[in-house]
Amino acid sequence: MTNFQHCQTAVTPSACLKKVNQPSSVPPHKAAPVLFRDTLQSVYGSLDWLPEPDGLIHRFHVPGDRQGSENGWYVLYLDGIISGAFGNWKSGATHTWCSREPANPREAEQVRQHIEQAKRQREAEQQQRQLKAAIRAQRWWRDARRADPAHPYLITKGVRPHGLRQSGDALLVPLYVAGELVNLQRIATDGSKRFLAGGRIKGSYSPLGVIVPGQPLCICEGWATGATLHQHGYAVACAMNSGNLKPAALALRTRYPEQPILIAGDDDRLTDGNPGRTAANAAAALVGGQVAFPEWPADAPVDLTDFNDLANWKRAHVPA
Repeated sequence: MTNFQHCQTAVTPSACLKKVNQPSSVPPHKAAPVLFRDTLQSVYGSLDWLPEPDGLIHRFHVPGDRQGSENGWYVLYLDGIISGAFGNWKSGATHTWCSREPANPREAEQVRQHIEQAKRQREAEQQQRQLKAAIRAQRWWRDARRADPAHPYLITKGVRPHGLRQSGDALLVPLYVAGELVNLQRIATDGSKRFLAGGRIKGSYSPLGVIVPGQPLCICEGWATGATLHQHGYAVACAMNSGNLKPAALALRTRYPEQPILIAGDDDRLTDGNPGRTAANAAAALVGGQVAFPEWPADAPVDLTDFNDLANWKRAHVPA
């Protein structure tokens, strides 16, 4: 039986993902890649390669992700207590690991230093990935044409392009941080969506309209919801997903400290915990804003979740 415990940033005697009953006949530096891979597999599933114990950041394909993507990362150190860290660029999750518990404060400090080093390496690598994605986004945006108002996604959602651009069949939704284009969301004709690999999402947003002092700035999740709100007269910032509502709202509050903010949340009624409502309420509380949700007619289907869904349903079912 192999048992593990997760390391913490502040290393304590029970802080490591510890291997129990490791065969004494196998030198630790030889067993480390196998044990480290076992830990990776406990999180991500089966992997057909062994980690390189060279103290450098490596990327890998996470089972279940899009083919060709390398959203996983790891670093493994052999000096002192064998230790490492790993995570997922896409989800933002990070984990730490070591082969045994520190025997004394000196060893605990060494593991702590490894964890800090891995954090610095990961952040530097992430910055490079985000910079490359931003340069790519700016090039794509510059070379793209105006979006076709008859694009199937726009027709389905019942909204106008509102400044979107188009590359091939894909709509391009721009994401900004402090006025700088950092990423794009590509929307295909079937409505599937994809960000540029490695691009920044946290704290970014896609703006619609002009912010007017004293009038509410709406912050919502998806672009189609934002377009619907904008067509009703609001200036809008689209955070793109529920997990980015708080970072985007905080960035906008910092940039516009006196602006009234209204979080226009999704109502994920069929999802456990209703993440749309939960995230919207949390974002509003964080920035001292108000929150609003769609008000569903009694005969509206329960699978409708956002203001765009409500507008489209009313257009199809409510007499003008």
